[in-house]
Amino acid sequence: MSLPQPNLFVTSLMTDTDNNICRPSVFRHLAIMVYDALLLLSVLLLASLLAVAANSGQAISEGNPFFIAYLLAVSCFFYGWFWTHGGQTLGMRAWKVHLISQQQHDISWQQAIIRFTVGIVAWLPLGMGYWWQWLGKDKSTWLDSYSASRLHFDKNATNKPLSRLS
Repeated sequence: MSLPQPNLFVTSLMTDTDNNICRPSVFRHLAIMVYDALLLLSVLLLASLLAVAANSGQAISEGNPFFIAYLLAVSCFFYGWFWTHGGQTLGMRAWKVHLISQQQHDISWQQAIIRFTVGIVAWLPLGMGYWWQWLGKDKSTWLDSYSASRLHFDKNATNKPLSRLS
């Protein structure tokens, strides 16, 4: 009778990731959210302007489910683009935080969509999905658990230029 072999991915993840990952503090996490919320607000205002222009300049009715779905899709694309192309939004870049998958590389679009969706749900019970990283035994948010990714703070990180012209 042979003993079951341990899952090599889980074993390496427990040793490598837990030792190398430094979670951002509460203040840093909140500051990132404020930075990104301000930038997202400007993107949503521009997206709304485009929707009104496409509607022949007429106001969009309050509570229009298509408009709400459109704004959610724009928001998902906003975060997904930054997360899949470098692992940092501008707020994360300013506070030297990087989003990585459990294999310690940039996340996929599937992970980004899951992270965005769970992020919305995590706010519903008074932000419990975010506070879970300090309350739960595995020290990860709901977003981290479901999307197989986590935030990593590196105080010595140097940001790469945003473009070749920088």
